Amino acid sequence: MQTPSPRVQEQLAQVRIVLVRPVGPRNLGAIARVMKNMGLQQWVLVDPRCDPLDPEAVTMAVHGADLLRQARQVPTLAEALQGCVQVFGTAGRREPYPPEWQVQSPRQAFPELLAAGPVALVFGPEDQGLSNEELALCHRQIQIPTDPAYPSLNLAQAVGICCYELRTLLCPDPPLPPSPGLSKPAPFELLEGFFGQLEALLLQIGYLYPHTARRKMLKLRALFHRAGLTVSEVALLRGILRQLQWSQTAWRRNLPQDD
Repeated sequence: MQTPSPRVQEQLAQVRIVLVRPVGPRNLGAIARVMKNMGLQQWVLVDPRCDPLDPEAVTMAVHGADLLRQARQVPTLAEALQGCVQVFGTAGRREPYPPEWQVQSPRQAFPELLAAGPVALVFGPEDQGLSNEELALCHRQIQIPTDPAYPSLNLAQAVGICCYELRTLLCPDPPLPPSPGLSKPAPFELLEGFFGQLEALLLQIGYLYPHTARRKMLKLRALFHRAGLTVSEVALLRGILRQLQWSQTAWRRNLPQDD
């Protein structure tokens, strides 16, 4: 995993996860774990209906149990949002929202969220989500796109998706370094040697006939060219061809001779 730069770590430290009236200790544990996975440290529980140090929460958190111990608890959402310059509320229900709200997906909304200072990402209780009154306290409303056949997400899943989107936005995957030999394209002469060996074997086993070999080999050449064979892949294929040639020769040698 790519280590975030100090600037990225500072941006992640500005993000506050706010859970309103959470009821499930397992969800709290799972959320602590995924926050730890994605480098988020700050969260607030508004009027929680379960103990963040419940054994089930601690078990689910695994190495994120320290976040359970440092979770701040407050009685109201307004108190949890103190000091935030941007607040994004998660809209889980599918019924229409006030036309003034422009409900966006996390991927659409988060670039603006990260451009601000201290920000909050608010999630409602498992059974009903945030009320319109609670969403009205948020500057923006977001909704995770899901299949209409089963749109409801578990609370920990929703938090996990949002945390992942935040980290992906800040820490895009670096390109994988090329592996010497494994990714080096096969040169012309190496491919021609392979095609010559392949044609000879196919003629030997009767798959090709001299009068049709050229046309079929054109098709096989096109197939392997589309594959973009590397040096190591050509070596692998030629090893297979050599073994097949040896097997074919041995089989012919062991055939019974006519008297």
